[in-house]
Amino acid sequence: MPELADIFRAASPDYLAKYGERMLPSHKRAIADILLCRTRALGGKTYFCNSCDVYRYSYHSCKNRSCPKCGNDDATRWIAAQNALLLPVPYFLVTVTLPAELRPLARKNQKLVYSLALKTAAKAIQKLARDPKWLGGEVGIIGVLQTWARDMTYHVHIHFIVTGGGMSPEGKWLPARYGDYLMPQQALADVFRGKFRDALKKINSEKLFAQVPKQVWQTQWVADIEPVGKGRSAIKYLAPYIFRVAISNKRICRFQDGRVTFTWKDNKGVRHAATLTAEKFMSRFLQHVLPRGLVKVRYYGLFSTRKRDQLETIKKLFGCVPEENDNGSSGQAVADVRVIKCPKCGTPMVFIGEIKPERNRSP
Repeated sequence: MPELADIFRAASPDYLAKYGERMLPSHKRAIADILLCRTRALGGKTYFCNSCDVYRYSYHSCKNRSCPKCGNDDATRWIAAQNALLLPVPYFLVTVTLPAELRPLARKNQKLVYSLALKTAAKAIQKLARDPKWLGGEVGIIGVLQTWARDMTYHVHIHFIVTGGGMSPEGKWLPARYGDYLMPQQALADVFRGKFRDALKKINSEKLFAQVPKQVWQTQWVADIEPVGKGRSAIKYLAPYIFRVAISNKRICRFQDGRVTFTWKDNKGVRHAATLTAEKFMSRFLQHVLPRGLVKVRYYGLFSTRKRDQLETIKKLFGCVPEENDNGSSGQAVADVRVIKCPKCGTPMVFIGEIKPERNRSP
């Protein structure tokens, strides 16, 4: 089966020749890294199986967050690290979406708009959570930016994991009053719209604000709120949104005559296939490569860094003990010990030595 690197290897010379002067450095870096990922060029390690008399070469990954070959190990470590952060309460997945009318602005001003959307959406959640009508306290929030729909089209939205309860100003924990209901969806969307509008107008002058069609401030924005269980189950639910990229290699089913066919599922689980030219496919993928330095995972409220001390105090109210991971260890991040097994007999292989990189990773 073809991989993203195969498509880039065949199509990137023409793509770079055509668009290179206008491309963002982050896009060029993504192409270069994906082409080199897990090849001898980045170096690696050599292993040997005493039973089968077989060598195996394990090459280093590129660590680019847009690479479909990277991220699985990071996801495992991230999940383990979050266990020490979470409270033993129900959680909700809150998803807010930027309307289509704002996508041109977001595409041209990614760092500004993405950061603004994360910040204002979190403030909207906090505003409603502090309202005694719904909760009356400070919640913990983990937010994750995502820019793609399932068919890789441009669709900016944010997933938040939110505690199903909050801390009152008097230091009392207030659980969500309605069990599987946190706050009204449309009210959240309306507050998000207002806060985003006001922040955009204030942060970047009337010139940028004037690029937005006026009707977008009168239309209904979209927010969705769903219960997602407790503790580790909520984090495991969120982890794929953090480490998944716009398309995985297993969804690419054909690359022939300069055209790429890939599959995707709609919201009802029905599988579809789409075929694009290699150039169009690369363009659709690269639009989801985030600008360098943009943090796509952010913590707010009780989970923010400046409130971690308060979080520890709250845990004592629940009589918390460290949660256990699936391997029975405590909630702290576990050591990354990787055992390489022989592909023939399955027995552990012996480490022989390092493979030095053949070249640097400059674009």
